[in-house]
Amino acid sequence: MSEPAAGTRARYLIPLLLIVSLFFLWGAANNLNDVLMKHFKKAFTLSDFQTGLVQSAFYFGYFCFAVPAALFMKRYGYKAAVVLGLGLFGAGALLFVPAANAHSYGFFLVALYVLASGLAFLETSANPLITVLGDPGTAESRLNFAQSFNPLGSIAGVLIGSSFILSGVELTPEQTASMSESALQSWYAAESQAVKGPYIAIGLFVLAWAALVAFVRFPAAATEPAADETGSAEDYRTLISRPRFMGGVIAQFFYVGAQVGVWSYLIRYTQVELPGTPEKLAAQAITASLALLFVGRFLGAALMQRVAAATLLTVFSAINVVLCIFAALVGGGMGLAALIATSLFMSIMYPTIFALSIRGLGPLTKAGSSLLVMAIIGGAVLTALMGFVSDVTTISAAMLVPAACFAAVLAFARSVR
Repeated sequence: MSEPAAGTRARYLIPLLLIVSLFFLWGAANNLNDVLMKHFKKAFTLSDFQTGLVQSAFYFGYFCFAVPAALFMKRYGYKAAVVLGLGLFGAGALLFVPAANAHSYGFFLVALYVLASGLAFLETSANPLITVLGDPGTAESRLNFAQSFNPLGSIAGVLIGSSFILSGVELTPEQTASMSESALQSWYAAESQAVKGPYIAIGLFVLAWAALVAFVRFPAAATEPAADETGSAEDYRTLISRPRFMGGVIAQFFYVGAQVGVWSYLIRYTQVELPGTPEKLAAQAITASLALLFVGRFLGAALMQRVAAATLLTVFSAINVVLCIFAALVGGGMGLAALIATSLFMSIMYPTIFALSIRGLGPLTKAGSSLLVMAIIGGAVLTALMGFVSDVTTISAAMLVPAACFAAVLAFARSVR
């Protein structure tokens, strides 16, 4: 019996590695946005609210395509959804080339929307696939482990962005006033062109990865249609009637809003609270945050062997409420340290909310997964809200928005303990 088991593990090793890699890939894409916000603010002279539209376009793509992704999986299976998602991901990345050539902020937002539509297919398929690959009782721990590769991709995304997109040149109002209109427009256009190289490389790599996934043999559970498992209107009506599940969707909406909002404005917060900090140095605050998220994922997976997932989620969300309020009221270096520290405690939130929400759904799991991915629109709505609050008050006061979001996560965690 041991030989067939070993043979099965070896046979499916490459497919499993390919699925885990998806967590890395969408982590890189997500956190490149944090650098893009700073870059576009400079290249297009945007307000904080306008820069927040980067995340709005991105997460609106998730929202629009989460249910279509579930319906696609119903008919064609997990693997086909992954291939299509990677294809859309690559196409969106390559659209950055004409957007840069046109020096059009709106075109960039369209490219981000297309890219995110591909990520919606990837996340809708990969997350539930991980939860069913093993004992249901340890699904939270297993998904946290897979998600541990997400911050590695996020760190790579920030490093790519800060190294190859951010120029380090930040003109003062006095300098821009002294430049001719043609010289100023040439500088803005050059800043816009900086995104082309990284996104061409990303687009080509992702399309090559799609071809690899298409040709590798996957388990039957990943390739067979799931005609009886999800996608009907009745499935969604049933899910909406379940308070525990809908509580998880709401919690996911607020969690993603908090995470995206904190990271999106971390460079901005750093440069306001620590005046004179260069943009490349300020970007290191995001890298430090992602490193803590990475550590937290492994720490959380280990702690869940001894502590109930809902209990750990309760403690971590309560800590983050306090840290965000501290950052809003105190500011300076201490406030920045508090914001960076929130990432350690964010670490378990997305996968734990996800797993707690779909536990016991049975044949409704895929439909439930699509609604949880739709909840990612919190990143679109709440990041823009933070930008609006920053514009009318201060960037420090805007951190009260994620504080309220973590309070919503805390309420969900207490309800399922």
